[in-house]
Amino acid sequence: MDKNAVIVFKKKLNVTELAGEKVMVDFETGKYFLIKGVGNDIWDMLQEETTPAQIIEKLLAEYDVTPEECEKAVMEFLDKVKEYNFID
Repeated sequence: MDKNAVIVFKKKLNVTELAGEKVMVDFETGKYFLIKGVGNDIWDMLQEETTPAQIIEKLLAEYDVTPEECEKAVMEFLDKVKEYNFID
């Protein structure tokens, strides 16, 4: 995924907050997913038009992490979300 590409949702998921974690249900497939930790922050940022580069920049300002670690974690998260066909 290009770091400057705008992320677009392909599916509408039912998302519920539960004890500081997000539980998502994909009613089309019957699968559910649990997001915790910084994944919650990334998911929240995806609710508005954004790019991977913007997500990385915001997380670097908020967390004590190296740019390389942050970029790797964000891109892995986005690749997984894309693998499930939630984003384009």
